[in-house]
Amino acid sequence: MTDKKTAPTEENVKRFRFLSPMLDSALSEMREFSKKKQDGIVSGTKIKILNRLLTDIKDVVKQEESAAYLDALSEEELPQNSDAVLILGQYRAALDSFESRNTRTINYKKTWITKEWIEANEEEEYEEDNEEDE
Repeated sequence: MTDKKTAPTEENVKRFRFLSPMLDSALSEMREFSKKKQDGIVSGTKIKILNRLLTDIKDVVKQEESAAYLDALSEEELPQNSDAVLILGQYRAALDSFESRNTRTINYKKTWITKEWIEANEEEEYEEDNEEDE
């Protein structure tokens, strides 16, 4: 169970919901570029756009163990398309881990276990739905 100390805030969840599809879109585009030309160089403009997204995502997942392994794209050494796909994939995995660690199925509904949720439910007992029981 997520504890109050490490739980995300409602604001973190809001940012997750905003950033997750943006990362999926960027990852999809970079995969297409990589299919066409794996060793093609990512432009400086794309790197700036992607790094802005990656910085915001890293802030959301900063409590995850994987956060220490999340690197930005280098603006000095322009990465190849395949390098960008690898890095974006690591961020996707970090977001997936963040969601998995901080959500539970309660009353058959996915619930984010946030600091605010914990405060509102400290007094109440709740049972997590166990999918294995079905």
